Parts: sequence; C-alpha cells; structure tokens
Amino acid sequence: MNFAPDLTTVTHGIQLAVAPVFLLTAVSGMIAAVAGRLARIIDRARFVENRLEAGGVEESRAHRMYAELRELRHRGWLVNICIALLTFCAILIGSTIILLFLGETSELPTLRIATVCFLSGVVCFLLALVCFLGETLLATRLLKFAELPSRPG
Repeated sequence: MNFAPDLTTVTHGIQLAVAPVFLLTAVSGMIAAVAGRLARIIDRARFVENRLEAGGVEESRAHRMYAELRELRHRGWLVNICIALLTFCAILIGSTIILLFLGETSELPTLRIATVCFLSGVVCFLLALVCFLGETLLATRLLKFAELPSRPG
C-alpha cells in the first residue's frame, strides 16, 4: 500500500473525509435527545411501579397504571431501537470517513465501500428518525389534558 507523498493530496483527502463529520454532529445531537427521552421514560416507569408496589391503589386506577406501564415499555422499546440505529449510523459514517481518507491518500480502491457505508448510515439515520417520530406520537397520544370546568352562565 503506497500513501500519497504530497501535501495537496493529503489535504484534499482530509477535506473530503471531513464532510461526513457534519452528519456525525447531527447523530450525536439526536443520541443526546433520545437518551434524555429514555431517561424520562425510565423515571416515569419507576414512579408508577413504586406507587403500585406501595399498595393502596384502587383497582380501576391500578388497571390504568398497568396500561401506562405497557405504553412506557413500548416507548422504551422504540427509543432503544432508535439509539441502536443512531449508533450504527455513527459507526458507518465513521467508517466512511476512514475509507474516504484512505482512498484519497493511498491506492486502495475504497470508493464503492465508502459509498455503501455512507448510504447505509443515512438509511439508519432516517429509520432512527421514524422511530423517534413514532415514540413522540405515542407519547403525545398518552397525554390527557384536563378540561377547564365551564362557568355557569
């Protein structure tokens, strides 16, 4: 394997490889947002479980609480899939960066592999966004806004 001896080729390789880093920045922001949602789901599930374990909850309310726990489990499952897809996306984009740099600064034929890695990373990112959308729709569907009592006329 021969590496490029001149500075301009190495510089161009770095410029080419740095472009996907912007996608990595978006992925890291998404991971932080989704991890925050997972933490809130876990906190809420613990709270509901503790209330149920403490006892003294009437039966109809306990049924609603168990239904909420099922929904929280489903939301947690979606968030975990989202985090897995985002992590896999980051791995693929990182691999793309390495392959682009090596392809530009050496004689390795990496363009096809880099293309597949990049496109696979974008697909993972889009699938993660779909999971995120599903989880947020599920979360907002569970909201029960109290109606203000109407004033006697």
